[in-house]
Amino acid sequence: MRTTNTPPRLTTLYLMAALSPLTLNMIAPSLANIADDLRADYALISLALGGYLAVTAVAQLGIGPLSDRIGRRPVLLTAVSVFTLGSLGCAMSQDATVFLAFRMLQAGAIACSVLSMAIVRDTQDGPHVSAILSRIAMAMAVAPMLGPMVGSAFDAAFGWRAVFVLYAAAGAGVLCLFWLDLGETAPVHAAVAEPSEHRLVPLLADPLFWSYVFSTALSVGGFFVFIAGAPLIASAVFGVTTTTVGLIVGSITAGYFVGSFLSSRLALKHLQTTIMLWGRLVACGGALAGLGALALGASTPLLYFGFTVFVGLGNGLTLPNSNAGAMSVRPRLAGTAAGISGATTLALGAVLTTATAAALSARPSAEGFLIILLLVCTAGLVAAISAKKLEQRAAQIAAR
Repeated sequence: MRTTNTPPRLTTLYLMAALSPLTLNMIAPSLANIADDLRADYALISLALGGYLAVTAVAQLGIGPLSDRIGRRPVLLTAVSVFTLGSLGCAMSQDATVFLAFRMLQAGAIACSVLSMAIVRDTQDGPHVSAILSRIAMAMAVAPMLGPMVGSAFDAAFGWRAVFVLYAAAGAGVLCLFWLDLGETAPVHAAVAEPSEHRLVPLLADPLFWSYVFSTALSVGGFFVFIAGAPLIASAVFGVTTTTVGLIVGSITAGYFVGSFLSSRLALKHLQTTIMLWGRLVACGGALAGLGALALGASTPLLYFGFTVFVGLGNGLTLPNSNAGAMSVRPRLAGTAAGISGATTLALGAVLTTATAAALSARPSAEGFLIILLLVCTAGLVAAISAKKLEQRAAQIAAR
């Protein structure tokens, strides 16, 4: 095991961040087979996705503060152990209710996402936080693209239970890796010396913190709007094939990967709020350009969805910096900040996904979809502008 306050290797952080999105979507291709095998209604088994998201949102509210109090290492080791046991339970389940109960235990994987960011904040300062979070974001972008492909391959070759055996093996592997490579990074003893840093109320009352949080939540909200609306628009308006729909849905993730790469290069040269603003402007510009193309009569699916890729690109620029900013408002509460931000993002995402589907299902509209996307991206821009102004004001006060 590495020594106390020794940060894990970057490869460990990559694997840590990738586990959570893999846990969410690698089973998606297997849902119908799971329902058939367990003789359950598909709607019930689909709670393995929707219910799982709800549990992870709540779990983040406890994981973050707990890691600030007792340390990152014990929380991570416990959470990954719970995830591994849940995976084994899913693999052996013979009943839908038992399966879903064990599936909810897999929500322990969300600790990896939350605490990978907190660990970076514990061990880095200034622009280096955003730079490393940008690299981690690249790993989190690749995982959702590979997950369904790996899951479908295992299901086809060995059955759906093999997917959960793979989960369990991955959990056991990263558990060993964390045990060996992850020293404690949280400044847990500083709570005694600086109790004011560990008060939750000042964090929750700080408008700068919430500006960062809503910049994150609304940026990811644009992604949720895209996921909810793009497949419907692609098929109902443009009449594209199922295979092409898959490529369209993956395009925004590819944009996010590129944006995260650019953020990692820009973070050491520019303020995080400046990069956040650039990201929001890129996202808004993509939606506006799409509307402009439609107004001019250019309505091919390649051109239409080519503009929406800029939403993903903008998110890649924004999210590492808004996450870094939220955790820097009260550095001693980095885990709490990451947990609150993650829970807020998932809750808003659920609302936006439902609202987008309801707005477009009755009358699919290419213009309507882009207008919804633009509104969400604009709200994220407002939050980023607020963060920029509040940060400038804080700097002026500190300079006096």
